[in-house]
Amino acid sequence: MSNTQEAILQVLQEDLMQLEDIHACMVAQKGLEGIVPLTESFKQEIMGVWEILRRSMDEFFDVISHYSEMGLNKVYFELGDYDVMFFILPGSDTALVAIVPALANRGLLEVELENARRKIIKIIEQ
Repeated sequence: MSNTQEAILQVLQEDLMQLEDIHACMVAQKGLEGIVPLTESFKQEIMGVWEILRRSMDEFFDVISHYSEMGLNKVYFELGDYDVMFFILPGSDTALVAIVPALANRGLLEVELENARRKIIKIIEQ
């Protein structure tokens, strides 16, 4: 794993996975390839959502890739009892993705995810 990947993984583990309402997070691209903390650290109740994402995200990341060039910044959708939050890295087909309970405090989580996204962008730009 490169230094950049390790630094991004550290942001995911230390800044996001420590939060009670972040059940899973990753920096992902098409096929959910990317930087992912060990899935054992994900809350077990989201494993069904994780599997659905893994199988269906290729088409969604095509949309992210196309519209990020036009300023697409964030995407949210509900999947059962969970929200999946995508914070797109500017001008790319890559996003910071978090799975949270549908009734979580979205405002607080947005602040935490935005802070993590900014850290990740700085890491990538170095």
